[in-house]
Parts: sequence; C-alpha cells; structure tokens
Amino acid sequence: MSETLPLPLQLVWLIPLYGFSGMLLSLPWASGWFRRNGPRPAAYLNLLVTLLAVVHGSLILREVLSLGAQQVVIPWFHVADLDLRIGFDLSITNLAALELVTFMSLVCQVFALGYLDKEWSLARFYALVGFFEGAMAGVVLSSNLFMSYFLLEMLTLSTYLLVGFWYAQPLVVTAARDAFLTKRVGDVLLLMALVALSAWAGSLEFNDLYAWIDRAALAPLPATLLCLGLIAGPMGKCAQFPMHLWLDEAMEGPNPASILRNSAVVTCGALVLVKLMPLLRLSPLAIDILLLVGSISAIGGALVAIAQVDLKRTFSYGTTSYLGLVFLAIALQRPLLALLLLFAHGLAKALLFMSVGSVIATTNCQDLTELGGLGPRMPATTTSFVVAGLGLTGLVPLGCFWCFALMVENFRGSHPLFAGVVLLTNALTSFNLVRVFRQVFLDQPHPKTKRSPEVNWLMALPMISLAVLVVLTPLIIDRIDPLEAITAISPTSSVLVLATSLVGLAVGWVVRLDAFWSRSLFRPLRLLQDLLAFDFYTERIYKATIVAFVAAMARLVNSVDRVLVNGLVNRIGSASLASAEGLKLGVSGQLQSYVLTLVAAILILLASLAWLKA
Repeated sequence: MSETLPLPLQLVWLIPLYGFSGMLLSLPWASGWFRRNGPRPAAYLNLLVTLLAVVHGSLILREVLSLGAQQVVIPWFHVADLDLRIGFDLSITNLAALELVTFMSLVCQVFALGYLDKEWSLARFYALVGFFEGAMAGVVLSSNLFMSYFLLEMLTLSTYLLVGFWYAQPLVVTAARDAFLTKRVGDVLLLMALVALSAWAGSLEFNDLYAWIDRAALAPLPATLLCLGLIAGPMGKCAQFPMHLWLDEAMEGPNPASILRNSAVVTCGALVLVKLMPLLRLSPLAIDILLLVGSISAIGGALVAIAQVDLKRTFSYGTTSYLGLVFLAIALQRPLLALLLLFAHGLAKALLFMSVGSVIATTNCQDLTELGGLGPRMPATTTSFVVAGLGLTGLVPLGCFWCFALMVENFRGSHPLFAGVVLLTNALTSFNLVRVFRQVFLDQPHPKTKRSPEVNWLMALPMISLAVLVVLTPLIIDRIDPLEAITAISPTSSVLVLATSLVGLAVGWVVRLDAFWSRSLFRPLRLLQDLLAFDFYTERIYKATIVAFVAAMARLVNSVDRVLVNGLVNRIGSASLASAEGLKLGVSGQLQSYVLTLVAAILILLASLAWLKA
C-alpha cells in the first residue's frame, strides 16, 4: 500500500469493518448479557459506526474527485508462489455505490428505531444489519472476483437471517429457506465459473481479467458456459427470471430490511455484473441470454406487480422489473446507463418502502383491499410516496426520467426492441404506482384506516430527508459524473418517455377501484388476473418439474441405498459372521500348527508370484 496516498485512502480497509464492528458491538445485547438497560444501546452503537462509514466514504470520494481513481492493495498472505492480497478499487462509480449503501443503511437504521420500537430482539436486528452493511461495502469496493464472491456469500447468509428474523412464524421460516436456496443456485454456478476462470486466466483481479480477455482463446462452448456462470450469481442477487421468486417471499421479513434489500443489495449484485461486463464479450450467446432474461424480468415483473394486493409484494416485483432494465444496459455494453439507473432507482425505491413501512406500522395491515383514505391522516407518508413514485417514473425532472430518456436515446437507433421494453416498463410502473396511491391514500377510509395517525418522528425524519435527496437526484448524478443530459437527449426520446408515463398515469387514474369486484366476472379477464397474480404460475411449474425431478431422484437414491447398498453390506456382514463361526472351530491352541499354516501360506504366495513373473 502506497504511503503517499492521503490518510482516508490508506484507511479504506476500515469501511467494511465499520459494519462488522457494529455487529460485534451488538452481540452483548443480542445475546442477553446486558438486560437492565434494554437493547437500544446496540442500535445507537450501530448508528454511530454507520455514520463513521458515511463520513469516511465521503472523505475518500472527495480525495478521488481531485486525484482520480486509485487502487489500494494490502498484502495478506505470501508463501512460495502463493501471494494473496486484498484490493480496493476506488473509482467514482464504486464510491458512489458505497455512499448509497452506507447512507441507505444509516437511514434504514434510524427508521427501524421507530418501526421496531417495541421489538424485544431489536439488538439482534441491528447486529444482522451491521453484518449486511459490512458485506455490501466490501462488495462494491473489492477489486478481486474471489473476494467479491466471498462477500456475496455473506450477503446470502445475511439475507437468510434477516428474512427469518421472526423465526417463530412458519411462513417466515419457509420464506427464509426459499430465499437462501434460490440464491445458492446462482452462487454455486458463479463459483464454478470462478474456479474455471482462475485456472484459465491465472488471476482473479479484475484488471488482470480485463488484460486476459484480449488474448483469451476459448472454444465457443467453454466460453458460453463460463459467461453463463458469471451471469448466474448476479441474477440470483438481483432476483431476475428464473431466480426471482425469493425477493417476493423475502417480504416476510421486517420492513427496514426490505428497504435495504430492494435498494442496496440488488445494487451490489448488479455492480458485480458491471465489473464482469468486459468478460461477457467472450460469448455472444451469453449476451443474448442476458438480453432475454432482462427483457422477461422487466416486462414480466411489471405485469405481475399490477395484479398484487399485498403492499410490499407489488413493489418487490417492481424491483425485479427495474433490475431487468439494468441487465439490458449491461448486456448492450452501456455501463454508465446501468449505474445511473441503479443510483436513481435505489434512492427512490428506498423512499417508497419507507412510506409502505409507515402505512404498515400505523395500520398493521398490508392488504390493499383493506386500506384507504390515509392521505389526509398521514401527510408526511403521502408526500414521501408521491415523491418516490415521481422518482421511479419517467416524469420530468426527477432521476429516472433522465435514465429512461438516455436509454431510449441509446437503444432507439440500434436496438429499437429494447427501447420499447424500457417504454413499456415505464408505462406499467406508472400505472401500478397510481393504482396503489389511489387505493391507499385517496379511497374511502376503511375500518383499519379510520383512526390511523402519522408515524413518529424517528420514521418521519428519514423519510423526509430521503425525499429531499430523491428530488435532488439529477443534481447529484451531474455532480458525480457530468452528463450534459439535456443536450444528449433528443426531443423525440424525451417525448416518448414522458408520453408513456402520462399514459400509465391516466389509465391508473381511471380504472375502477372496487375490492368486491377485484376479480372480474368475465372469465377470460379473471384467468388473466390469476395468471399475473400467481406470477405466471412459476412456482407451480417449478414444483411440477424441477422440484418433482429432484424429489424423484432423492427417492431413487434412497431406495438404492436401502435395498442395494444396505443389502450388500448386511450380506457381507452375515458371511463374515458365518465364516468366523466356522474358523473358530479350527482354533486348537497348538503353536506348531499355527506356524505350519503360516509357512504354507507364504510358500503358496511366493510360488504364485514366481509363476506370474514367468
């Protein structure tokens, strides 16, 4: 590590440790060692170390803006030819992602103080969030694929623990298990690609991999399998088709964890794919598959979202949809567009889930058909929802408008089909947001919402603060990386994005709201509603195919083990016992007989060897 670097850059290795230290500091309260003062000190300690991470990251970002991108390498282990190092890639994009992760963790923890006010295991929640934060910070800064994979595995574990936070509920346990196993599929495939890449390239440093790609000479089949393995890991983390079901089930966890999961965690998974993007040139087929996955996830996620009646699930499918657009930008070699959309989406989606959490906290309900009339009763929550919705759609002047307009401008000439995917996703998202807003905030009050007050200040303060940031998103993007977006976007692209937003808004505004008639009496329309509500029956298809096949194989292996293996072993054991019973009759106790038998056996063995040699 260079001694000439400024001190904040030399101490960059502390950034992931802030989150992990918060986890360790919370353990005495989480384990019940300190009981008299309650679990809140653990929350305050986590807030302190997370604030340190935000400040430290901003100091590093300021230095990098003046000095340019830097790389800090710390020697770890060196024996013979084995030289292991921990590297931190301090680029503008990585540091912007770091600030997003740490700031989201900070506001999420403040929000959780109000949301989980009477939660008896509050310290355990903050310990898990610290573990979450440390892993995410390490992923965005890592300059090595192996370290990125190791930290992604930690994210998988922390997702399992946070989704299963309320482990006394059977549905929560099932959701945590399914989330863990689904992510493990992508992780295992990524590990296989990582091992192969290590053997072929000789290094897992991203810069070394970029240099190797120019001289790589792989056959089409190995190159395609390698690229598919590299894609599989981020697909699982970003809940992309066909590994998207876990994000829906993960909504069984506490809402503050859902804030991080739908804004920061998916950003980390996509950022790893952005770093791997140059390697995807090895296989045009893998790029085509990535385009297909992104398109299906974008449109399919938006369609499924509009048929949900669960408040958290409808927006979790929206996350799958937006990350599908990010995958399109990566597949088409537009990393800047992918990063801009990740940043704009992350801020707006976090604010959206905060407003959703406020509704759930004050009503104890997340069923859309039982909510209504909350607008006058919850002004801060209503304002936050409106700002988040505007930030997620292509309406001037908030962040996603510039992202969508730039994507349409880049795709319209060379890839018009994918420009259409962006526009259709924008229209469907606008429709869904207006549908939920009308139902929750503008409809007639329901029994569960007639006396709903505004949330406490610990929940309202981070919401309003984040709403201000969402409004300022275009200025923040321009400060990090000046785009001259207004001159880079043609009027045609701007009009297309704005028109699709307005169409979705208008359709969502005029569609009739009636919980009693929520399922149409017209059979074809009702079948379409069920198809979307049940996610195109993906879960049932999995159970009838993959799960049934694995279960059948398990039964077959179990039968072979019981019938053949156990039967063979039992027969060998019985034969051994029978022979032992027979041999014991030949035991006479005469030493000369034993010696004669031994000599005869040796002579027979020597004669056999001599015969074989001849």
